[in-house]
Amino acid sequence: MNKAIVFLAIAAMSVSCATGVMKSPDKSVNARLIEEDGKIFYEVSFRGYTVIEKSRLGFVIDGKTIGEGVTVKLSDVKKIDERYQTRGFHNVAVNKAVEYTYDIKGPGLDFQWQARLYDDGFAFRYLFNEDHPLHIDKELTTFTLPSKTPVWFFERDSNYKLKTYAGEWLRTVTDSLYCISSQGPVQGGLMTFELPDDRYMLLTEAALYDYSGMRLECMADGSMVTNFTEGDKGFDIKGDGKTPWRTMILADDLNELVNSDLPTNLNPAPDPGLFADMSYIKPGRSVWTIWSSYRRPEYLTIPYERHFIDIAQELGYEYTIIDDPWEDRWPDKWQTLKELCEYAAERNVRVIVWKRCNGINIPDNDYEAIDHYLDSVKMSGAAGVKVDYMDSEAKQLIEFEEAVMRKTAEHKLMIDFHGIQSATGEFRTYPNEITREGIRGLELNTMNQPIPSNHNVALIFTRCVLNNSDYTPIGFSNPGNTTWTHQLATAFAFTSPLTVVAEQADTLVNNPIIKKVHPLLKALPTQWDETVILPGSSIADRALMARRYGDDWYIVILNGREGKQVSVKTDFLKEGKWLLSEVNDDPADSADKNMIVSDKTISAGDEIAVTLKANGGYLAKLTKE
Repeated sequence: MNKAIVFLAIAAMSVSCATGVMKSPDKSVNARLIEEDGKIFYEVSFRGYTVIEKSRLGFVIDGKTIGEGVTVKLSDVKKIDERYQTRGFHNVAVNKAVEYTYDIKGPGLDFQWQARLYDDGFAFRYLFNEDHPLHIDKELTTFTLPSKTPVWFFERDSNYKLKTYAGEWLRTVTDSLYCISSQGPVQGGLMTFELPDDRYMLLTEAALYDYSGMRLECMADGSMVTNFTEGDKGFDIKGDGKTPWRTMILADDLNELVNSDLPTNLNPAPDPGLFADMSYIKPGRSVWTIWSSYRRPEYLTIPYERHFIDIAQELGYEYTIIDDPWEDRWPDKWQTLKELCEYAAERNVRVIVWKRCNGINIPDNDYEAIDHYLDSVKMSGAAGVKVDYMDSEAKQLIEFEEAVMRKTAEHKLMIDFHGIQSATGEFRTYPNEITREGIRGLELNTMNQPIPSNHNVALIFTRCVLNNSDYTPIGFSNPGNTTWTHQLATAFAFTSPLTVVAEQADTLVNNPIIKKVHPLLKALPTQWDETVILPGSSIADRALMARRYGDDWYIVILNGREGKQVSVKTDFLKEGKWLLSEVNDDPADSADKNMIVSDKTISAGDEIAVTLKANGGYLAKLTKE
């Protein structure tokens, strides 16, 4: 067999391709582009361990197999080294990589294959340069991991969950993915793998624009082939288009996994013209009527919505969401909304309004209806729109979502997406996307599908790594099998610049147990300056985090099904004395509702002993004395 590793020595650079191996800046991640009998493959290693075995590249485009009978030439190598402001787990992102671009020439179509190697990951995409549209029948991109690699995936016992990433996170091995679901071998395009030596890989995509969302068809041999919502019908792209980045975060531990900037690094910087003014983009907390009150007769009545605004003011929360179906309930809807926004503004509260996507999604990409709708929203005084029920990763919906992000930015409005696929780092390019769903969140508790504690733990190391996770936390009145402290801690554990609190507003302010934690509820940050995953964390059992906002630190623990005693060492603190205000579950409370609040002074580096109840939690705020 004639096998050649494609390479080109770039003498002027410190990055050498003479061995045919692509390397990350510190050489911990290596990859190869392989030409074998005229076909192209790739493989990836991390710290000497092969994470992606030889896997196929290519397409079927306009009925022709592309990526066979090809010649390959390395045409460019460049370094990327930048920092930029971000939000979520920390406030500054580091984008440092080596980018390799290959020219692939062959019968049917020439294209480029571009790879970026980071010290914490690997990503690649395809670029086209044609003067006519291309019809993607199938993408042949394959991901082949070593046999029996443990993997976390979101279960999909219904088609809806596959389209909205709303499945429960479970663990299996790669060899079983093809047969584990009753719905067939296609799984969602987001998975976290456990590698040897307690390392991890998260597989996803980044910069999903003008293309169909990636799903994965799992094979009996453990490999996974790129799959699309459109199936055999395929979809069209521009002749000079490009695919999203096929992305692998590679981490030495869970802390590196959670803190990776890879998805946002692979997205373009925001358009300086479109986002010359970003003063309207304001992270914050929101009250929300629908979770607790949808079936109440007072739901969406004006006095009730005003009452929620009053409580938002009392809590110091910045937003309220007017949800489904406000447009049907109010005869003079825009005038009523305007008066409600004025009432809220007098109390330093802003309004976000809900909209079903098919009310503004016009076929054939005629988005004039979006402009008309957003004109009315803007004139009413609302701060943003919650667009819902896309329920698809098909290219048409992906185009619609980007149009909404762009047009809300033109109107200086924020966007909250629901009924949507997971995040792919879009908020770097469109920072007015303040949050998105694409997660199995607390709404399920109101649908007799209570969220188990272990799912919440796993979320930290799977979906939540991608940021903008609108789980809608804190459901004291319907907590499923979790304790009240667990529910409180979810608001501090899940990262969402717009944190929409599910619990009924009167319960938040009047319940005597909840009143004890008002200082924490009122101080709840929605973006963080620093996040540290602490020892003792595991995807299966518990998440222990230290998160800094300004000068204050928070310790957040979500525990799974088994009770546990843990010791939290505070070596993340600067020297000196710190006031520790902590919330624990009451071990004597069989109803799991009582929260014990206590204060004490500790020194930096001290260990805090915590007894965790089964399905429980822990939350503490540390303030420098």
